[in-house]
Amino acid sequence: MPAFHPDAALQGFFLGASLIMAIGAQNAFVLRQGLQGAAPFLTALTCAICDAVLIVAGLLGLGSLINAHPEIARWFAVFGAVFLAWYGLRALKAALKPGALNAEAGSGVREWRKVVLTTLSFSLLNPHVYLDTVVLLGSVGAQWPGPARLSFGVGAVSASFAWFFGLAYGAGKLAPLFAKPIAWRVLDFIIAAIMFWLAVMLARMALGA
Repeated sequence: MPAFHPDAALQGFFLGASLIMAIGAQNAFVLRQGLQGAAPFLTALTCAICDAVLIVAGLLGLGSLINAHPEIARWFAVFGAVFLAWYGLRALKAALKPGALNAEAGSGVREWRKVVLTTLSFSLLNPHVYLDTVVLLGSVGAQWPGPARLSFGVGAVSASFAWFFGLAYGAGKLAPLFAKPIAWRVLDFIIAAIMFWLAVMLARMALGA
């Protein structure tokens, strides 16, 4: 049985959480579904499974590529560091000019087929989801060897399940809070700090420090 690597799992969890905790149509939909008690379990499960499949695909595909061409690893680390720094700057900018989720607008989707299709649309029709999961998480996870890469993936997938189920079932309490710009300001500041920290870690990997 492969050994569990807490450091890799924590990096996967925090990076995965940072990438999915931004304001967006998907989170607004999940929050609205939970607020109205409209199939929150199925909504959260669909979102989390989508993330898990994309994360695993990224780790498997990019991991094989990097194993075949070890010199690519450094370039992925450079790309990851630059991208995380940019993402951190974006979160910092959002914190300075915060928005708010209008969670109560519209009606909740309740019929299970429509719930799945609508959730898949919010999850997969956003091009950023592929950049975040397949490319970014895949490239960062590929920096870890064998079993540690598996631990990274477990951490990243766990973050998705924790976030979407927490958002769906905590919506009744979260919706009034995140309707206020100050709540997103605090959250975006935290996301920016995590992104900058991970960017430094990847930069050190790229430099072989």
